Amino acid sequence: MTDAARGQDGPTEFLPKLLTVWREGYGLADLRADALAGLTVAIVALPLSMAIAIASGVGPERGLYTAIVGGFLVSALGGSRYQIGGPAGAFIVLVSACVMATGVQGLVLATVLSGVVLIAAGALRLGTYIRYIPYPVTVGFTAGIAVIIFASQLREIFGLTLPGAEPGEILPKLEALWAARATVTWAALVVAVLTAAVIMGLRKVRPHWPGMLIAVVLASVLAAGLGLPVSTIGGQFGELPHFLPAPALPDFALWREALPWAFSFALLGAIESLLSAVVADGMSGARHRSNAELVAQGVANIGSGLFGGFCVTGTIARTATNVRAGSRGPISGILHSAFLLVFMAVAAPLAAFIPLAALAGVLAVVAWGMAERHELAALLRSSRGDALVVGSTFLLVVFRDLTEGIIVGFALAGLVFIKRMSEAAAMRPREEHHDAPRSDRVVYHLEGPYFFGAAAQLGGILDRIAEAPRALVLEMSGVPLIDSSGARGFHTLAARSRRRGGQLYLVGLSARLRRQLESQGLQEPEVRYLPDLAAVDQHLDSATEST
Repeated sequence: MTDAARGQDGPTEFLPKLLTVWREGYGLADLRADALAGLTVAIVALPLSMAIAIASGVGPERGLYTAIVGGFLVSALGGSRYQIGGPAGAFIVLVSACVMATGVQGLVLATVLSGVVLIAAGALRLGTYIRYIPYPVTVGFTAGIAVIIFASQLREIFGLTLPGAEPGEILPKLEALWAARATVTWAALVVAVLTAAVIMGLRKVRPHWPGMLIAVVLASVLAAGLGLPVSTIGGQFGELPHFLPAPALPDFALWREALPWAFSFALLGAIESLLSAVVADGMSGARHRSNAELVAQGVANIGSGLFGGFCVTGTIARTATNVRAGSRGPISGILHSAFLLVFMAVAAPLAAFIPLAALAGVLAVVAWGMAERHELAALLRSSRGDALVVGSTFLLVVFRDLTEGIIVGFALAGLVFIKRMSEAAAMRPREEHHDAPRSDRVVYHLEGPYFFGAAAQLGGILDRIAEAPRALVLEMSGVPLIDSSGARGFHTLAARSRRRGGQLYLVGLSARLRRQLESQGLQEPEVRYLPDLAAVDQHLDSATEST
């Protein structure tokens, strides 16, 4: 049975995809394909992990710890066949702010605590709901993150020297960078632009080549060979370690300061990882297990924190690279972590020569790819509702706060959805198809779900009727759903109809919806439940004869 044919519920809901692949049969040809895919992803992840770590305000080695330990655990335990875990650009803003507020030890503790939150979310099966975050919210959020990442790299791209710490908020940051414009290092700008140009050029002419690694190597050789006056990893951070550190518990005395950051990391990590899994599903035809993925992300964050790393999540670009490279399953992600460990052990001294401007160029390209410019423009043009959601989310993420942008964007998307569903719940007079329409009843045909957003329309029905009918009939065979607010609306309409000397008839309801309304107190004779209009006519005729 394929992944797409399996449901997410039942005993396999938390089963790692690694076991699924193994049960399906895994041979030497699969191992060769996964080894090649894992090597390809590792080559992409090597410079990117260090660049994200430096941009986040920590040493480059912590980015490698995160990719090695976190990436291994995500692939070994995750619910996605192709997911690649590691440090992500979307976390740069949160991680750097956490480091400024709590220090590196607070960051490590927040990472571990976020893992606990993610495991709890998966155990409570919240992954099913996180996937329903509206598309305009994700586009606005991602585009906002892209702007922030690019702004965070301007200092290294231009080689600027600031008199103090670089501000975290974007407007003060831009003001400080502009004030330091006289300190531009043109060599750094050349290195950054060259790095970005090589990456973009290779994507067009040689898309299967590891453009990021090639660009960083060329920039390093150029800077070292010409003796360019640019900052390097070695000059700022010293030589990278050759091995992983021994695992150690974080300082739990900082839990009060770290806990709010942990929830932010968990929320963003859940969104990012499940979005990445959905992208992988779309590329491969597989189907991920969202709750198993959340549990794996939680374990990976705990493991990363114990080894001195920071937030782990599913990474869209590396996951897509993994699929395109011919991965057969999670073994490629495990091997990607093993290759990174080998690279760190063998090539750590060479990393000291990498210019920081080159890594800034790498992240500038990442930000350009994250911006989703075409999707953003399409949503701004599509409708006022979508434009409001995507624009508000984008502006709040850039100028206020990531979490605030997500929450407000989600709330606005909910209001837009309610308005659209209310408009979709059509209510119109029913046309009579015989020569002598009855004057003692008025029929309205209802279509679509009737919930709190549509219930307000019911109250205006009697106001639109000039004379009070004996029977106000709501034909409801096209109504699939009624919530408690909708039921309350029928109560109100029945009472108003009785005050005008009439009776409310609900016609064509399914047995399920009738039981639901009766359980909420809408019983006969307050209303009459009848199967069709002919039954209404018979009921009216019988009442007339009896009088």
